[in-house]
Amino acid sequence: MHMKEAVVTRFQDLCRERGIKYNELATRSGVTPSTVYSMMDARREDVSVVTVKKLCDGLGVTIPEFFTAPCFEDLEQEIY
Repeated sequence: MHMKEAVVTRFQDLCRERGIKYNELATRSGVTPSTVYSMMDARREDVSVVTVKKLCDGLGVTIPEFFTAPCFEDLEQEIY
């Protein structure tokens, strides 16, 4: 799994656990819904660290808590 895919997977899991949709995540995080949907789009490769932090804040999750999920344990190399 690559970093972008792991980040999206983690946010999907957190939203599912809390029973919230992406629009609600955007509202809680102070970002636009288009920002959330854009980040979740598999065709987009980049992920903003600031956006990740805002979404974590909206979910009440710290950055260390976010990145300790199993999906981050065996990431593939990003440089080819």
